[in-house]
Amino acid sequence: MKSIRTGIIGVGNCASSLVQGRFYYSDSEAHIPGLITRNFGGYFACDIEFVAAIDVDRRKVGKDLSEAIFAPPNCTTIFQKEIPHLDVPVEMGYMIDSIPEHTAFYPEAERFDPLPQRYRSEKEAKRAIVSYLKERRVEVLVNYLPVGSERNTYFYADCALEAGCAFVNAIPVFVCRDYGDKFKKAGLPLLGDDIKSQVGATIIHRVLTRLFEDRGMPVKRTYQLNVGGNTDFLNMLDRSRLQSKKQSKTQAVLSQMNGGPEDPRLVHIGPSDYVPWLKDNKLCFLRIEAEHFGGVPMHVEVRLSVEDSPNSAGVIVDAIRAAKVALDRGLSGPIVEASAYLFKSPPVQYDDSVAKEMLRKFAEPTLKPKVALGSSTVSR
Repeated sequence: MKSIRTGIIGVGNCASSLVQGRFYYSDSEAHIPGLITRNFGGYFACDIEFVAAIDVDRRKVGKDLSEAIFAPPNCTTIFQKEIPHLDVPVEMGYMIDSIPEHTAFYPEAERFDPLPQRYRSEKEAKRAIVSYLKERRVEVLVNYLPVGSERNTYFYADCALEAGCAFVNAIPVFVCRDYGDKFKKAGLPLLGDDIKSQVGATIIHRVLTRLFEDRGMPVKRTYQLNVGGNTDFLNMLDRSRLQSKKQSKTQAVLSQMNGGPEDPRLVHIGPSDYVPWLKDNKLCFLRIEAEHFGGVPMHVEVRLSVEDSPNSAGVIVDAIRAAKVALDRGLSGPIVEASAYLFKSPPVQYDDSVAKEMLRKFAEPTLKPKVALGSSTVSR
C-alpha cells in the first residue's frame, strides 16, 4: 500500500486538525466535501501516514500522537473522535526561539508548558533529531512551529536537509527565499512559505482587492484585523514576533494590486488581539475603500468567523501530497506550481486563478516527470 511518511514539528491545533482530517477522509472512494484536491498525483488524503512528531510541551511529549493532538492547550473543534493508536510517541524537540516568554503569565490551560531542554547544545540536538527522522524514515516534514520561530525553523530545515526529507513550511519564515538553493542542491523539494487557509482572511482579501482592480476601482486604503483565542493569537501578543507575519500577509494582498496605495500606512494587515473564550475561532474584520465612477467614494466591510485550524489543514493535505509527488518526480528546490496557490509567500506570486490552474496541472496523476529549474519546474 502506498503511503506518504509524514513527520510533524509542533503538535498544536493545526496538527490536531490535520491528523483528525486524515481519518475523517479515510475512504478514498467517498466524495466528501472539504478537500481542494481529492486525487493529488495519485495520492489521497488517507495515504498520509504519520510516522514522527516533535513537540516540547510536557503534556504531549511521550504520548502517542493520537492522544497528544487532544492535549491542552489545543482547543480546536474535535470533528473526528476515533483516531487509532498510531505508534508515534511525541519526541522532545529543541527550543531556540519557539516559546515566547510572555505566555508564562497566562493560565497553564491556555499556554505552552515546555519541558526543560533535553540537549546540551544545538549540535547535539540536531544530531539526535536527524537520527530520529532517519530512523522513522520520514519523507515529508511539516513545520507547525509558533509564529516568530525564525531560528528554530531554520534549525529544523537543516535537520530535514541532513535527514533527506522534503520540507513543508506552514509558518511565516521565508525558508523558500533563504534555503531554496540548499534544497535544490540536496535534491529535495521545498514548499512554502506561510500556509493559506481554504477560505480565510487573506484569500478573501486577495479576491476582493483583485475584483476592485479588475472593475476599474483601485483600492485607496484597506485594513484587515484578526482576533482569536488559540495559542497562535496568544503568541502574537508579543509584537516583536510579528515582522515576518505582517510582511507575509501584507505582500499576499498587495501582490494582487497594481501597485496599491502610495502610502504603505494605508494598508494595515495583521493580528489584533487575543480573546481566550474564542478558542480556535478566528474573527476577521476587513474594510476596503475605493472610488467608483465620477470619483464617488464607496467601501465594503466583511466580518469573517472561521475555525482557524481546520481551515489550514484543508490546505496542508494538498501541500503534503504535493511534496510527495515532487519526490516521486525527482523535483528539488522550491516547488512553485504548488506553493503559488497553497501559501501566502511563495517564491513567485501569481493571480489566484493562474495559480489554481498551475496546481491542477501539477496534481494530474499522468503528468510526465519534471526536473526543477531554478525556483520553477519544467517538463523533460
